[in-house]
Amino acid sequence: MVYLISVDLDPDLNRLASLEGFFALRTGRPSLPTLAEAYAAPCVTIKGDPLTFRVRKVARLLDAPEVRIAVSVTQQGLAARLWSVALGAAALYGRLPDLDPRLLRWDADGSAPDDLWLSEVRALPGDTAMIRRVVHHGHLEPLAAALRARHPVAAGLLWGNAASALAGAARELDRWARANGRPEVGDRGRALAVDLLDHPDLRDTGTLNGTAFRRRSCCLYYRIPGGGVCGDCCFARPPRRV
Repeated sequence: MVYLISVDLDPDLNRLASLEGFFALRTGRPSLPTLAEAYAAPCVTIKGDPLTFRVRKVARLLDAPEVRIAVSVTQQGLAARLWSVALGAAALYGRLPDLDPRLLRWDADGSAPDDLWLSEVRALPGDTAMIRRVVHHGHLEPLAAALRARHPVAAGLLWGNAASALAGAARELDRWARANGRPEVGDRGRALAVDLLDHPDLRDTGTLNGTAFRRRSCCLYYRIPGGGVCGDCCFARPPRRV
């Protein structure tokens, strides 16, 4: 059980933005598709299919020899954004902005923090159950389903990515907390991450020790030209290709 403080969310989420990087979340109503539209299958908006656009862009930028590598990197990046926003808000405020996919607009051509825009700030409890409902069930499940409907990629790889992204968010939050004299923020983030990883989809994806995570799967990044293994990879060195 994680006990949190409870502080009202500021309308522009400026305190959350102070964490910078993947934790920041813009507010407003830009002319962008929502994540609910992006998860729809098939998804065709005025700008085409945002998920397909993103995967193709990642594949091009990485010179990925297989589309599943770009799918993996795309999914892990979005998972990291969503976990970071939720974990950061819960640890800072004890409250969570409603991240309903219909409220979150996504620029598939953008990067953090300009990729996600929240059209309306609604406060929710910042506990484990709500974060799991909002991020795990509200985003990661439909995101995985949408990607697997479009591309050949293993479900286990995507859940390994999700767990890695969650552990990474907790680690970065802990680093910020130590650097800014707010150890209680890091403590809350770590405790929430432990609880969130205790879910059947994530429980067997790896091992968390403090803020260090060792996963049991690989995101495939090593397969791009010049790519190596990530810090939490199951491999100590890139596997030899046959």
